[in-house]
Amino acid sequence: MSSSTIGIIGLGYVGLPLSLQFARTGSVVLGFDIDALKTDALMAGQSYILHISSAAVQAQRNAGRFAATTDFSRVRECEAIIICVPTPLARHRDPDLTYVLNTGRAIAPHLQRGQLVVLESTTYPGTTDTELREVLEAGSGLKAGEDFHLAFSPEREDPGNPQSDVAVIPKIVGGLTPACREHALAVYGRAIKTLVPVESCRVAEAVKLTENIFRAVNIAMVNELKVVYAAMGIDIWDVIDAAKTKPFGFMPFYPGPGLGGHCIPIDPFYLTWKARQYGQETRFIELAGEVNTAMPAYVIQRCGEALASVQRTIKGSRVLMIGIAYKSNVDDDRESPAYVLWEMLEHEGAQVDYHDPHVPVIRPSREHAHFAGRKSVPLSTAEIQGYDLVLIATNHKAVDAELIAANARLVVDSRNVLGTRMKGQSHYFKA
Repeated sequence: MSSSTIGIIGLGYVGLPLSLQFARTGSVVLGFDIDALKTDALMAGQSYILHISSAAVQAQRNAGRFAATTDFSRVRECEAIIICVPTPLARHRDPDLTYVLNTGRAIAPHLQRGQLVVLESTTYPGTTDTELREVLEAGSGLKAGEDFHLAFSPEREDPGNPQSDVAVIPKIVGGLTPACREHALAVYGRAIKTLVPVESCRVAEAVKLTENIFRAVNIAMVNELKVVYAAMGIDIWDVIDAAKTKPFGFMPFYPGPGLGGHCIPIDPFYLTWKARQYGQETRFIELAGEVNTAMPAYVIQRCGEALASVQRTIKGSRVLMIGIAYKSNVDDDRESPAYVLWEMLEHEGAQVDYHDPHVPVIRPSREHAHFAGRKSVPLSTAEIQGYDLVLIATNHKAVDAELIAANARLVVDSRNVLGTRMKGQSHYFKA
């Protein structure tokens, strides 16, 4: 075991930025992933994440501070092991800890006395000190809090946000014991400027859920207001723009075609599931989920209204969807509402293509495997004019909005991309 090597498991949108931050600040980082395509790419100096440059990977690899592997036995070389793997929902919206627990089983036989294990994956309170702890102890023969340290420190990544910097975003840290917490604080202190110690792993787990529930509930509120105000002839975007001038008591949230990404559509239901075990209801969370889940249907309704304005129906129409990523200026399409919109349109009989400069080819996924391999169509005057309707699902800066505004027969805009250019025009519809 090296006194300065940090092992980071899961080299995706959370694990890779964290790996590079530790490496930049002097630690030797060994990254782990079950996907050999990822580890091979990183060892070749190639990034597969849009907002992380290959040059950043190459700099740390060439300096000898970063390497990647699929060999989990090498965790024995690490002082600390940080787990950054997915925590999705299962079919019936209950937590799926498969990735977390399988990771625990993979590393347990190789744990060494004195090592630190930290979970960063968002989960319900109690995961770290019960399920993960049990797996680690059973597979290693060691006892958490005595033979090895165990902690939880939630990730706070915001891909696509230029102000999102791993080094400066305050880091919540909770430990199984006070000694576990202090050890985790010492490790993270090498790479993160501001640390926020909390009483326990469970408090740290609850902090992350609270952050994401706050966002989910407020997004649901503006999504509901969008529909209500639209019925009154009021533009929700105008309302928010004016309301956010208030210097206190208001924080702007924006409506959209539905929730996407790995956090907001998923994490609140981790608490909902856990709360039931304590006989508690989470009515606010569940109502917010219902409102947000209904948004794609509202967008499709607006598509139908737009087409009806020119005596067409969704059935038989050609639709070009702009954006397949779940948010602006990223290549992350996990849980993207665009896929739900696509499926709904096809169910209604439309022929759908998409344009997304950041997702040139749709990658395989558990949720939308049937879309894998579909390719982004080019965006040109002739291409746009060939579709009956253009549906804007994502607001990418790299997309030529002016080209769409000038050439689309009909536009349904779920992100207010063209609101200032096309507002009031008969062929422009907000959703």
